[in-house]
Amino acid sequence: MKPGKRNLKGDQMRAEYDFSKGVRGKYAKLFAKGTNIIVLDPDVAKVFKNSKEVNSILRTLTKIAVQKAK
Repeated sequence: MKPGKRNLKGDQMRAEYDFSKGVRGKYAKLFAKGTNIIVLDPDVAKVFKNSKEVNSILRTLTKIAVQKAK
């Protein structure tokens, strides 16, 4: 089956998968706490070398915006 294609004959869980002892949302708080993914448009992403550079520019722009708002 190709990636992204659903099994149209039956979306049934395989018998060997056992989630009976699973805990729903066990890692949800941890994931939400440390993750904040933002996708940049390709033309914007080309401007920056890495996430540190993006964060640095955004911090600078935030400081300017706060100063202008005063």
